[in-house]
Amino acid sequence: QVQLVESGGGLVQAGGSLRLSCAASKTIFRINTMGWYRQAPGKQRELVARITSGGGTNYADSVKGRFTISRDNAENTVYLQMNSLKPEDTAVYYCRATTDRLYWGQGTQVTVSS
Repeated sequence: QVQLVESGGGLVQAGGSLRLSCAASKTIFRINTMGWYRQAPGKQRELVARITSGGGTNYADSVKGRFTISRDNAENTVYLQMNSLKPEDTAVYYCRATTDRLYWGQGTQVTVSS
């Protein structure tokens, strides 16, 4: 059963924007941190951004000032606003949520053309 549902990926030109969404199933209780990771072909998965239940955020240096992570009022959905996209942002983006367990989304492709 899929418990993290991602959306918003796609193709965009350099300098453009995308907004990713990740909705956690209501069966997931007491989510602490939600985050976004990405993996490009031939590279390891890396942290992009994460946000705690209290709203604290952390970003990879490569996306600081360009990406913004946020959560909705119920803290069951996490968003990643991606501005000023660069070709090197091209990757599969994965949502992650933590409770006492670890949950991963299936990933959404982001492709940025030059």
